[in-house]
Amino acid sequence: MPSDSKHRQIYRELLSDIENGAYSTTSRLPSEAQLVSRFGVSRPTVARALRDLQVEGRIERRAGSGSYLVQGDRAPAPATRQLGVLVPPFGVTDFFEAICGELAGLARAHDHGLLWGGGTHGKPSAELTPEQAEEICEHFIERAVSGVFFVPFEFLPDQEVVSQRIAERLRQAGIAVILLDRDLVPYPDRSEFDLVGIDNFAAGYMLADHLIKLGLKRIGFLAHAKSAPTVAARIAGAREALIAAKLPPEGRFVYMGNPEDLAFVRNLVAGRTLDAVICGNDHTAAQLMQSLARTKVRVPQDLRVVGCDDLRYARLLTVPLTTIHQPCREIAIVAMRTMMERIADPTLPARNVLLAPRLVVRSSCGAYLH
Repeated sequence: MPSDSKHRQIYRELLSDIENGAYSTTSRLPSEAQLVSRFGVSRPTVARALRDLQVEGRIERRAGSGSYLVQGDRAPAPATRQLGVLVPPFGVTDFFEAICGELAGLARAHDHGLLWGGGTHGKPSAELTPEQAEEICEHFIERAVSGVFFVPFEFLPDQEVVSQRIAERLRQAGIAVILLDRDLVPYPDRSEFDLVGIDNFAAGYMLADHLIKLGLKRIGFLAHAKSAPTVAARIAGAREALIAAKLPPEGRFVYMGNPEDLAFVRNLVAGRTLDAVICGNDHTAAQLMQSLARTKVRVPQDLRVVGCDDLRYARLLTVPLTTIHQPCREIAIVAMRTMMERIADPTLPARNVLLAPRLVVRSSCGAYLH
């Protein structure tokens, strides 16, 4: 075996065994030790081949037990009727899990299988690196999938380069690409790929407008550095709401930093110069609220906090979070429809399909104080 493709050759031989029914009676593949002996390779090489089969949805690996065939409705469809999902690690939230779960059901309804890149069976991975994502991209190409739902990378120094390289590679292979939630390029630029998500400009406007109607004037926006273009759109929308209310931000409006850094948070609230903080997403808001509690700043009495995404835990925080709801099922339905249209007619122009955001008012914005 050529050293640079040992794991792929092992993958192909095991896949051939699976498709020929070699493991159909027990559903259990040979152990890693047995495969090491069979192929004369290292354990990491065998593990890498098994991971490729797991990513494709062919097997599931059970800690302490071994590798087993995926059976029944979970087994993938023939390659010519398959779609891929590539969700990098920041997607480990119930938002993306919910969308992936909906996509799985919709794919079956359209007589397609779904190959999971960055996780298995609708559960995004917490450990996917750009290098692994590019490997999965090549795996999708090798399996001749019809299309890929792709969530571009975030929080990486070269995130735009990595994401564009993956999307372009898929397009060059004739595979339809539908971006979920965010674009490959900084806001307000647009790439040449279809994008399905919510109207994040409107979401930012809605959050700021709600705070303004509560009588708040000193509003800031908090986000992590290198956040997705969706956050930049929310910032733009919030800023526009302030301008429309004749409250243009005076001095600093956007704060980029780590809300778990107590020194950063103390500086943010020093002098009580802010009445409210709009956070780039619910995760950032939850981190900020924890840090505020540690610094004895009360939410909402001392500072109002709002987020965006309406993750499951948003209502379970010590102070339930006012936020923007992400309509996961509707996003998945529109994304699947957009994918089917793109596969049917690759010449269609790139489209933005943006769903309307919905404000969910809870205690963190201090509405009950008025």
